[in-house]
Amino acid sequence: MDCTKLKIINSTMELIKEKGYSLTTTKEIALKAGINECTIFRKFKSKKDIVLEAMKLSKWNTNLSESNFVYTGDLEKDLIGFLEVYMQKVTPEMVKLSIGLRTPELYEYTADRIMKVPQVLKNVLIRYFEEMLKKGKIKHKNTETLAMTFISIAFGFVFLDASFGNKLTNLSKKEYIENSIKIFISGIN
Repeated sequence: MDCTKLKIINSTMELIKEKGYSLTTTKEIALKAGINECTIFRKFKSKKDIVLEAMKLSKWNTNLSESNFVYTGDLEKDLIGFLEVYMQKVTPEMVKLSIGLRTPELYEYTADRIMKVPQVLKNVLIRYFEEMLKKGKIKHKNTETLAMTFISIAFGFVFLDASFGNKLTNLSKKEYIENSIKIFISGIN
């Protein structure tokens, strides 16, 4: 990809992260990228096309896949690892961007890619909890409820961090992960 296209993409996504898709103008994109506004339209058909091209790049994608999640059968260790992987990939910056991309003008084009992140985690968790249930390591039988509760624990912290930083809590990510997993495990047994 040529340098100018990349500047346009990065500037667009940074602005969307800051102010949302609807409020981001091509004039602002050009200013941030250090180019003429007409250059944007020589490289892309529309602002929407910039976003769709950006979502293919690893910088603007969590690249979360089921292969990121490995486990040993040690419930506490595995669940801590799952949260660590999720929070490494789904950063507050990615959450802000995701919120900016949920605008009605884009939603039909971005929804599947945005939804992929929680769906990957849900699939991994359901399989994991089914396996732990068979091994007798957990007693709760509704694995989808367990998965959704776990996703809420993961997303909740990242979303609140993206929204408020450390103004809501001074808990470190590490402290939050360890404590919430202990509480989660005690609740499912």
